Amino acid sequence: MAGRSMVSLLFGALAIALGTYMYITKQIDMSGGDFKNAASVYEFTVKDTHGNDVSLEKYKGRVLLVVNIASKCGLTKNNYQKLTELKEKFGERGLTILNFPCNQFNSQMPESDGEAMVCHLRDAKADIGEVFAKVNVNGDDAAPLYKYLKAKQTGTLGSGLKWNFTKFLVNKEGIPVNRYAPTTDPMDIAKDIEKLL
Repeated sequence: MAGRSMVSLLFGALAIALGTYMYITKQIDMSGGDFKNAASVYEFTVKDTHGNDVSLEKYKGRVLLVVNIASKCGLTKNNYQKLTELKEKFGERGLTILNFPCNQFNSQMPESDGEAMVCHLRDAKADIGEVFAKVNVNGDDAAPLYKYLKAKQTGTLGSGLKWNFTKFLVNKEGIPVNRYAPTTDPMDIAKDIEKLL
């Protein structure tokens, strides 16, 4: 009898240890980019342009448009203008635009994070929404959020982003529901946003 109790106790302790290990491993994997197990964008933490951590859970219940931006691209002027219009039109109704500067495409985002980024957007008269730290969107060192977005919404010719201003639309549950090419005018996404609000 005592032998069975000891075995039960050992199995119980092992089960608790295994459960704790799996919980801690999941947390470590998410911070390191275990995007495949993420249920939604809310599981990701990103850096703002000043280096502070921002949990995307902050945007729970809002429709999100995630965009990789660049300052020196031929698409910049139109996208900045139209993203500003989208924010003005839908911001109070529940849309948040999350902008991630990216220098991977022809080095077209040379500005540094922090004050240089703030000044660039102010000078461009672009009120395009939340702006985060510069990220890579392709390759092994791509931001975990972008690995997740690309896995959920693959492109026409593979999952890699082809250029600046690729847009991902995310519903109120934090699930990516659509992906738009860099040349898609942000105002052409308005009808899809409207359906999700």
